[in-house]
Amino acid sequence: MLALMRSLHRTIDPLERTSRRPRPPRARVLDRPLIRDVALVCLADGVVGLSFGAIAVAGGLPVWLPVLMSLLVFAGSAQFSAVGVLAAGGGPVAAAATGLLLNTRTAAFSLAVADTLGRSWPARLVGAHLVTDETAAFVLAQSDPGKRRTAFWLSGISLFVAWNVSVAAGALAGGALGDTDRFGLDAAFPAVLLALVLPALRDGSGVRRAAAAGAVIAVAATPFLPTGVPVLLALAGLALVRRPV
Repeated sequence: MLALMRSLHRTIDPLERTSRRPRPPRARVLDRPLIRDVALVCLADGVVGLSFGAIAVAGGLPVWLPVLMSLLVFAGSAQFSAVGVLAAGGGPVAAAATGLLLNTRTAAFSLAVADTLGRSWPARLVGAHLVTDETAAFVLAQSDPGKRRTAFWLSGISLFVAWNVSVAAGALAGGALGDTDRFGLDAAFPAVLLALVLPALRDGSGVRRAAAAGAVIAVAATPFLPTGVPVLLALAGLALVRRPV
């Protein structure tokens, strides 16, 4: 009997025996750490969105303006700078130019995440609107192509919803506050912009020299030029940044 069992075992096709082996589980595209990280970033962005909406309305702008800007622009630093120029009395051209210049960095991000947007034009257009610092960081942290796509769309859609909902809530709350000068919200714009700039100052001494030179140029030009123009002139400080050969 043992000999018969051994002979039957030997006559089984090797391919059949191989097919019976358990296959290794596929890597999960949507994992808990990714969901957790996206949720934490959405929470942080929601707090910033609340302050943006409230400060924009407190600065004298109508409620619909920060809400519409968040839907169409979807760029926190650019929105803060543009609204700051408008609230200070600057014109729409200077505000738009300041926001566009700050948002040019997303061009490099778009090249880095282009393979995750898809091939169809609708997907690429929607995806291009969702490219931010955060979505690019989530994508670049992944090595698997499937996880890269999931990270981009999950973070992009979640951040878009969180940002716009929080901005609308902040704008409505800011309109209900009435006179906000007593809360010191006029200092919130410089504080938020400074917080956005500080991480970039760690990149090297060249960046710090450029920032210092730009600040000096902007302060010196403020008494003589319209609001918003000194900020554009501050870009001359970039000449002090040495490019690697």
